[in-house]
Amino acid sequence: MRHIISILLENEAGALSRVAGLFSARNYNIESLTVAPTEDPTMSRMTLVTSGSDATIEQIQKQLNKLIDVIKLTDLNEVRHIERELMLVKTRATGQLREEIKRLVDIFRGRIIDVTDTTYTIELTGSGKKLDAFLEALDSKAIIEVVRTGITGIARGENALKL
Repeated sequence: MRHIISILLENEAGALSRVAGLFSARNYNIESLTVAPTEDPTMSRMTLVTSGSDATIEQIQKQLNKLIDVIKLTDLNEVRHIERELMLVKTRATGQLREEIKRLVDIFRGRIIDVTDTTYTIELTGSGKKLDAFLEALDSKAIIEVVRTGITGIARGENALKL
């Protein structure tokens, strides 16, 4: 089963490397990873997506908690949460295809953020399923390049990953 693990860690050189090294050393897979400083510049928030049985995820959490850089962590699958992903798509956009792509972007509530005579660059946020559906709806011959951030998430309501 897929799990979204949210980690509060020290914002120091090597912290990301130590987390990635832990996964590598134990042959666990990281499906996606996002990390950035929090409102406190001494801490970073990492959102890591991995898959495994409940026992495997429990082992991952125990190993992460042993790392000196890790302050606190939570498995977002255990609480109500919101998850999003950002995707940028560069498409060919000439002739009739321009209008078709504009309509599709509107349907999926995306934004065209760059326009040239022959291309559009589209920004889209949402669940992974929504982004996948957008790509399936596009003519594959129109796609020039796709860039995705991976999942980031936050607990709903009063739950927060804080000290």
